[in-house]
Amino acid sequence: MTIDQLTAFLGWAAIINIGLLTLSTTALLAMRGRITRIHARLFGLDEKDLGRAYFQYLAQFKIATIVFTIAPYLALRIIA
Repeated sequence: MTIDQLTAFLGWAAIINIGLLTLSTTALLAMRGRITRIHARLFGLDEKDLGRAYFQYLAQFKIATIVFTIAPYLALRIIA
């Protein structure tokens, strides 16, 4: 695999991850009540705890996207 191929791969992976993060955030904001009720019944959690869990999920997803796709993509763009 060449550096150009790896750069293209990481670029597309970053775009897909950012899209999924945006979709997840939008879904949680738009349908928070419905999603919270479903998850509370499914996993036996308190609805108040789910807000913190959602925030933690989005934060970890964002950090993973930055660390594993965006930062390496930018580094490859800089050295290429």
